[in-house]
Amino acid sequence: MTTTALRTPRAVQHRDGEVLNERIDIVPRNGDDPPRPQDATRVGIMRRIAAAKLRHCGLETLIDDVMVIVSELLTNAVLHSGTRQIALSLRVERGVLHIVVTDGMPGHARRREVGDDTESGRGLALVEVLARENGGSWGTSNAGAETWCSLVLPRKQPDQPPRASLRCPLPSMPRPDC
Repeated sequence: MTTTALRTPRAVQHRDGEVLNERIDIVPRNGDDPPRPQDATRVGIMRRIAAAKLRHCGLETLIDDVMVIVSELLTNAVLHSGTRQIALSLRVERGVLHIVVTDGMPGHARRREVGDDTESGRGLALVEVLARENGGSWGTSNAGAETWCSLVLPRKQPDQPPRASLRCPLPSMPRPDC
């Protein structure tokens, strides 16, 4: 029998500070070869870690959008950078969540137009739409070695009744300064 815990989101003051700062090691791809399964799996692991950290900080409302953004930015780094290490950073500053993926390799990520039948190439368009819907933006910096996205934190609605969440925080994780 499986038990699902219900939790009411905490009313958390979103303090400025680091939410997540992790690095993953990967093997550079050769030409158009697909990434190694281990490297592709690391993207999913980082996505789940980011979701757990956001949940722990009381930022549940951003989890779905951040998971898509993290997945797209990390996947682009794995597929296109040719690097051996990728860093993911989430930080709250002045009411804005900053997501930064650093691969250390020059070259700017660019959103491209794709046809209806094209199987890939829509990731940065998704990132752009999600950033805009959350009052933010995205871009590259350090000669393209970093791709970033910013999302404005939602304002608290004190008059709304709390919603039940089907997810629990990880009890063994130390609380980040969020």
